[in-house]
Amino acid sequence: MRFEIMRLDDVNGEAVDSTVVDAHAVDGIVQQAAALGQRIYIRPAD
Repeated sequence: MRFEIMRLDDVNGEAVDSTVVDAHAVDGIVQQAAALGQRIYIRPAD
């Protein structure tokens, strides 16, 4: 399964950029975002 991960702007919550990854890569991206204090939005990719 593939997921789209969007990095969100801290001020207004709008998507700054996005990437589509396989399920096995999601955990690493979530851990990295948490370490950096980034806000992200994850949803299944079409």
